[in-house]
Amino acid sequence: MTEAAAEPGDAHPVRYRDRVRRTRTAVRLTGSAGLASVRAARVVRAARRRALRLPPMVGDSLVPALLLLTIMTTRAPRELPVAAALTAALALPLIWRRRAPLTVFGAVAAAAFVQWLMDVPLPADVALLVALYTVAANSDRRGTFAAAAVVEGGALLACLRWTTEGAFLTPFVAVTAMVVAAAVLGVNARTTRAYLAALEERAARLEQQQDQQARLAVAEERTRIAREMHDIVTHNLSVMVALTDAAVYAQHRSPDKATAAMLQISETGRQALTDMRRSLGILRTDEPDAERHPLPGIAQLETLADQMSAAGLPTRVEVEGGHTHVPATAQLTVYRLVQEALTNTLKHTPAGTHAKVRIQCSAETVTVDVTDSGPCPPLPGVTPSGHGIPGMRERSAAYGGTLRAGPLPGGGWGVHTRLFLGSGGAASA
Repeated sequence: MTEAAAEPGDAHPVRYRDRVRRTRTAVRLTGSAGLASVRAARVVRAARRRALRLPPMVGDSLVPALLLLTIMTTRAPRELPVAAALTAALALPLIWRRRAPLTVFGAVAAAAFVQWLMDVPLPADVALLVALYTVAANSDRRGTFAAAAVVEGGALLACLRWTTEGAFLTPFVAVTAMVVAAAVLGVNARTTRAYLAALEERAARLEQQQDQQARLAVAEERTRIAREMHDIVTHNLSVMVALTDAAVYAQHRSPDKATAAMLQISETGRQALTDMRRSLGILRTDEPDAERHPLPGIAQLETLADQMSAAGLPTRVEVEGGHTHVPATAQLTVYRLVQEALTNTLKHTPAGTHAKVRIQCSAETVTVDVTDSGPCPPLPGVTPSGHGIPGMRERSAAYGGTLRAGPLPGGGWGVHTRLFLGSGGAASA
């Protein structure tokens, strides 16, 4: 039998508070990739709220008002009625361009065609470019191409009628460039709006994922604390009950043994209180007890075996290989697995049962075997009703192990698992 070589003070165990801090840090880092997107979406929303303080129709009315004011101040009185009427037909529909882009574009194009038929050139023809921009910003690609083709046809007709001889190409190229620019700007506006909407949706989704991950981390930590409390309370109460029965039985026949059993009961109770304070200390920032007491590990299995022997379950511990390289959290897992297995043996086996604990440590794995000589294994098909074995499976699964618990071929009960140290860090995080 190989004794544990490390002293309790040499393990330098990681405290649970550090584990919780790493969990919260992991949750924050999960959403760090989308932090810029979240901030950009908030800036966009703030800018949009400021821009939407005025009704949209107020801004859309500025262009028609300026065009009408230009006609009123630049046209001769005899030309003013026709020019004002055509300008109004071209510009006033722009007020409703956001509500019905295609309808407004059709009305403006029809007014421009009437203007061309009447042979009245007007600066209000810019309304066609504004209407084209609105269609491109609010319609699909097919509607944009159709509207651009209509405006380009109108530009061709206008240049054919109103340009001087020999000067057709330059005005036509300039007008065509403005048509293309209006269409491209509208498409860019539509693409930007869609991108910002997707950005806001992604930011909302990231915030929701962060909240979900935070809730999952809290639930996982709650489950871990509940599992620790179950192991601590079940083990120590089982030992105290066994010692109390022994003290009652020996109080008249052997007072010295009864006294020793009572002292062991008080020591077990104090140890239980210490373990509870250590496990719950992470919930309070002003709890110093969790920092004073190191976490139990492989080195404390001999003490656990002595405690179980005093409670009436002779236990032998064998540790093969050095365990100083095993992380403190993995050593705690090994300790809790052995503690729960021995507690179940103490509760469910008769007097005279012996238990054996065998720990095999290597560079990458830790193998745990706990067997007993109980003559009455559980009947096949009977599922334990407690939380002991499920909790052991969860602890083993955190390190990539599969726990096997059941009757042995030669009699008794056995618990076997193998912890993979390479997966423990990820599991703990």
